[in-house]
Amino acid sequence: MEIRLEYWRTYGMGLLALLVLAGCKKEESEWDNTWTAYKADAKATSYSPLDQITVSNVNNLENVWSFHADDVADGEEPVVSSQANPIIIDGIMYANSRSQTVYAINAATGEKIWAFKALGEDEPTAASRGVTYWEDGDDKRILYSAGNNLFAIDAKTGKAITSFGENGKVNLNVGVRDNPDEISVTLTTPGSIFNDLIIIGSRLPDFYGAPPGYVRAYNVRTGELAWTFHTIPHPGEPGYETWPPDAYKYAGGVNCWAGMSIDKERGMVFLALGSPSYDYYGADRIGANLYGNCVLALDATTGHYKWHFQTVHHDIWDYDLASPPNLVTINHDGKEIDAVAQATKHGFIFVLDRETGEPIFPVEERKVPESHLPGEVAFETQPFPLKPAPFVRQSMTEEDLNHYSDADYDSILKTFRSVRYEGLFTPPDLKGTLSLPATRGGANWGGLAYDPDTDYLYIRGNNLPEIQTIVDADKHFAAQNNTRYELGRVTYEKLCVACHGADKKGVGPTIPTLVDLKDRRSETEVLDKIRQGGGMMPGYKGVLTEREERGVLAYLFELQDAATEDEIEESGEEKPVRYMNITPYRTWSDPSGNPAMKGPWNTLNALNLTTGEYEWQIPLGNDEKLQEEGGPETGLLARSGPMVTAGGLVFISGADDKKLWAFDKKTGKKVWEQELPAANNANVCSYFVDGKQYVALSVGGTKENPSGSIMAFALP
Repeated sequence: MEIRLEYWRTYGMGLLALLVLAGCKKEESEWDNTWTAYKADAKATSYSPLDQITVSNVNNLENVWSFHADDVADGEEPVVSSQANPIIIDGIMYANSRSQTVYAINAATGEKIWAFKALGEDEPTAASRGVTYWEDGDDKRILYSAGNNLFAIDAKTGKAITSFGENGKVNLNVGVRDNPDEISVTLTTPGSIFNDLIIIGSRLPDFYGAPPGYVRAYNVRTGELAWTFHTIPHPGEPGYETWPPDAYKYAGGVNCWAGMSIDKERGMVFLALGSPSYDYYGADRIGANLYGNCVLALDATTGHYKWHFQTVHHDIWDYDLASPPNLVTINHDGKEIDAVAQATKHGFIFVLDRETGEPIFPVEERKVPESHLPGEVAFETQPFPLKPAPFVRQSMTEEDLNHYSDADYDSILKTFRSVRYEGLFTPPDLKGTLSLPATRGGANWGGLAYDPDTDYLYIRGNNLPEIQTIVDADKHFAAQNNTRYELGRVTYEKLCVACHGADKKGVGPTIPTLVDLKDRRSETEVLDKIRQGGGMMPGYKGVLTEREERGVLAYLFELQDAATEDEIEESGEEKPVRYMNITPYRTWSDPSGNPAMKGPWNTLNALNLTTGEYEWQIPLGNDEKLQEEGGPETGLLARSGPMVTAGGLVFISGADDKKLWAFDKKTGKKVWEQELPAANNANVCSYFVDGKQYVALSVGGTKENPSGSIMAFALP
């Protein structure tokens, strides 16, 4: 009996494996290119049709290779996290590192084929979520952005294609309203391909004086600008009447930083647009402010307007559309309908007809609270979908406050009772405002995953309240003297404290510390980063004066004896009041640093688009220190999104506990987890090479490998 069993184990299982592989080989050509764009495909589905890895065998997954980027010198600070979502074409993986070097990697072995580094050693780098691929016969190109430029690279050799733009690159600062020498336009999310065009959005500072977020299309072969859509309409263009008459000359923002999706058959591109600037005060932009916070549909060939749906009118809460629209096909009232599903930071999902933009489920305009800020006119109503229900918390009471100690509870209770709070869409207020969901709430840039086999949509949601602190910026940040250091201090407090903190310590793992910066960086490096942006920070070129730049350097480098600055000549003109929220992106916490609101603080949700109902909702991530004994997991803040597969699985990662998880897509049961060597803040991908399915993701740096890595998992 033992001999027969051993014979079966050795030869029978081998035969079975050959039969399985033979079956895979029949479909291998179909599966060769299954993750060819950011978030899988042009429709931004984050769906993999591969089913070799299943609920029953996922526990056997192992790390089969790790590729370590080599663009950060040993001994340097490790890259905090990489947001890149690799793409795979004909067995070659293409991905960009946090330092914006593009790598071509053998997707089966992890071996480097070539690398392309666009930036010099001292040039600042910024968050970048991937690259774009285009081909026509033997002409195969990688397009990606670094700094203020869009590059075209030969996918076979890794060399710049010098016939594209000017010697292989296009300056993205050119073609926007403002002086290209005084602004910084970058990309975080890669562009999308339609025929011979690459369509791009932009990343801009969320501050007074920001440039407008025009959407543009460039010829992939030549780099020539093909069309531009003004997201802040010019005279004669649809939507112009929703702004003050001259707003197109000075208003900024309304940029597509989160990404887009394309319906190739219809020749339409669908864009998720952000808020107008400044985010929390719009006295200079009274009106609905199209196309701010809109799902916008354009003709992909010409850029001509098709339709729009505005999710927030006259946004004063920083409720950007933070993830690409998902193109879905659903069964509704007995009909199959091509639709667009858009998740929001305030917790709604709008499901819109792809042809017309009309809501599939009813949406009603409801009256919302009015603003008390001088000069501000909040929009009277806001759209509320009646279905699906919100996927995150949109309200709270005193019963929802945490009680870790009597002193901590008394403190947050006092705050809760003192600030203005009238539920969703409570406007920013000088007495302070409770915001829920807030700037990091709801869905973020990782977006959603759509399963065409079941019509399920998988959504990560953040439940994170914030306390908005609104001040008159000029009065609040008045300099105590005229030294360069003092000017730098108040400039830092205006623009930098919200993320890096008054103590300069940042917020791990994504916002770095600035403590002892003088020991780690040169003044030139820091000035370039201030101007062009880096990591999560947008560029402030054109927003800051040279005088303010010098001041910030003096403050960061602790040059308290820096020379006194000359007085600014007063023009005699009255300056407009500029109100600011000086505590955005900060979770409301008690004095001990614990979250003020009860959890879960992050969830994974499965929405049945046919019925508009949630099939399951679970906490995602866990803070073991704050978890009640025997209680549910707490959930943890994270921005990356899920991937769903035909094998019955949802993969997701990105929280501070450094885990990669797999869940049963039908039930939400956790079926596998893997601890990662460093922080992860990227979407997962899956691909098929030589008969094997792989799952891969970008991971941040470690002391041993500061550049970060890409890790690939497969069955033995």
